[in-house]
Amino acid sequence: MTLPTTLTGIFAHKQKSYKMVLVLAMLDTLEELKKREVPVTLVRARFLKLMQLRESQRLPVDQPPESVGNRWSQVQGFQINGLIQTPMKALSSVLVHDSGKQTLRFTDELQAVWSEQMAQELRELAHRELDSYYEQHRQPIGTSLRDYLHQVMSQYVAAKREPFTNHPLGTLVRHTIPQEINQLPFIDRSRMRIQGSVGMGNWATVPWIAIMDRRNTETTQRGEYIVYLFADDMSAVYLAFHQGVTAPTKEMGKPRAYQYLRQKAAYIRSVLPLEGMRTDEYIQLTASGLGLDYQVSTVAYYRYERDLLPSEEQLVADLRNVVENYKQYVDAEPPARPEEQPQLKPIPVSDQIHIIRAYIKRKGFSYPDHLIENFYLCLKTKPFVILAGVSGTGKTKLVKLFAEALGATSANGQFTLIPVRPDWSDPSDLLGYKDLSGTFRPGKLTEVLVEAAQPDNRNKPYFICLDEMNLARVEHYFSDLLSVLETQEWQGERIVTAPLLHRDSLAIEEDQQTYNLHLPDNVYMIGTVNMDETTHPFSKKVLDRANTIEFNYIHLGQYPGDEDTGTASEIIPASNSLLRSEYLQLVDIYRDNRKLVEETTEKLVKINGILEDIHAHVGFRIRDAICFYMLYNERFGLLDPAAAFDLQLLQKILPRVQGSSTTVRRVLLRLLEEAIGRRLPIQNLMDDPTELFQTGFNVDDAKYPQSAKKIAFMLRRLEEDGFTSYWLS
Repeated sequence: MTLPTTLTGIFAHKQKSYKMVLVLAMLDTLEELKKREVPVTLVRARFLKLMQLRESQRLPVDQPPESVGNRWSQVQGFQINGLIQTPMKALSSVLVHDSGKQTLRFTDELQAVWSEQMAQELRELAHRELDSYYEQHRQPIGTSLRDYLHQVMSQYVAAKREPFTNHPLGTLVRHTIPQEINQLPFIDRSRMRIQGSVGMGNWATVPWIAIMDRRNTETTQRGEYIVYLFADDMSAVYLAFHQGVTAPTKEMGKPRAYQYLRQKAAYIRSVLPLEGMRTDEYIQLTASGLGLDYQVSTVAYYRYERDLLPSEEQLVADLRNVVENYKQYVDAEPPARPEEQPQLKPIPVSDQIHIIRAYIKRKGFSYPDHLIENFYLCLKTKPFVILAGVSGTGKTKLVKLFAEALGATSANGQFTLIPVRPDWSDPSDLLGYKDLSGTFRPGKLTEVLVEAAQPDNRNKPYFICLDEMNLARVEHYFSDLLSVLETQEWQGERIVTAPLLHRDSLAIEEDQQTYNLHLPDNVYMIGTVNMDETTHPFSKKVLDRANTIEFNYIHLGQYPGDEDTGTASEIIPASNSLLRSEYLQLVDIYRDNRKLVEETTEKLVKINGILEDIHAHVGFRIRDAICFYMLYNERFGLLDPAAAFDLQLLQKILPRVQGSSTTVRRVLLRLLEEAIGRRLPIQNLMDDPTELFQTGFNVDDAKYPQSAKKIAFMLRRLEEDGFTSYWLS
């Protein structure tokens, strides 16, 4: 039997191996399920496994897009949703994608003549085309390393004026040279990963070919590796013992990263022979801003001028020398290695807050005094904060700008806005659900958690803004998150939680590997809420676990000054350590901070005695959270201690008070006594509280002025409406 003509030519035009691999994945899935129509997710999973299999067997394989990882073994199924659409569209003449059912099948014409022999012939065709594709990406054996390097330097400038896609010089750098280096006898193929790059979509200023020991790094963004770096004018190529720049710069900011990289380079030079290599910073690759990056991160190097390239023997001997030095460094015992974290004086938290405030101000936004400090302390205390207030006061904007000032943006995936819908009724709306085939469909929150949990991302803060959080009942769709928040515990140097999704509840093996989720300690959730007839109130279960920051006091007479219209100040990406909680239980702080803990607890005991009359008293969870807030504030010197406790009274205690009874009025009056710091004629005020609302009653000199103002407001609403709540606006 011969294949129909509609199939024989489907691989005639191919830019990558993806079409052949997709057909093989489709055939495998059809055979496994014994069906003619199969879920796209299962084909996608098989596609990924085939790419991973070639990689694990050291066979030639197209590298994954840099946006999803450096190796197929690091890629997860949902990350290639976009990638797999390309071969699906290219094969649309023979494959039908049902976007509604999310299934894939061969066309009706092909199914009418389908047979096992036809499937086998198509499989053999795909394998032949795959072998042919990879063979075409190898240049003839016998070309020397010297010839390859000279070819790149001679042709690259002209190539940059030509189309980027499928250019033969790109194939040379990405595939041919790495494959030839991999054949050298001193390259340990079980440990070494070799990767070349001429750019992503556009020609790079500085093309490179890197050799990485997987025990140290699998990415050029961090760690140490060997690399050929071509000068932008192609006058020379450098063989360098190099350090990754991108990750340290993101985590520390450029000035501190440069200092760290120079310190580490000096250390490596002190413990390795580096015989015959230059150890200065005179590496000259480009006149642009990239130049200094390469200078501070290079440990040692050889420089080869294009027209004075040494012999093949000398080039190979030099590479062997660098590899031996690199191997000696990677093989060294941990005590002989420098600390992974730089021994640099950290930027004080107060200075970080100043940078954040300046960034927000230069973006044209102004918030009340100490709001940024308060917001920071709330996140540091617990990674769940509620911003409440009337619409249009800048709640969502605060979250976005605060995140941006720390280097977390929508573009890099560290800031995510999730609008809440009124019809959300259970956690599946956030976390995801299993479809009829048993495949797990991740929700937006799950996708962020998976990304934040990746090893390369664990030191980056991720912000999730749940916009209009109370359009649906928070206790219904957010219940799993609330419960998991309370399971935080230390595991080594990281905070872990009970799983959000259990492996046993997922039917497909790929889903079990991908979505065995915990709540990472670098994720911060902020809900914005309005209180009106379209929204739902909060239960104590929610209020116990969050600080509630109110945005109801608005000063419209604010205008951006001249200094606010300029360019926003430079963003210095912050490490997660700036925000991550350092304490989970009171025992963590009691021994060294006994006085602060006992003073704070004594105040809460007195307040709790008042709240007991309306069954609104607080438990250990709130006590611990307030103590942590007060301790962080004392350590970082952000607020006056009385102002800090005032905010905690306002944000953790008062939201619990509501009702219409005379007992509620008495409780509010007794709380007002505590807030203003003096006795009140409570019995008289129970009969007639109007003097509290007159202009003569001033709370500005109160012990806790913000709480006093809020309590007076709640009493007034109780008097006028017969009911009061923290949330009435």
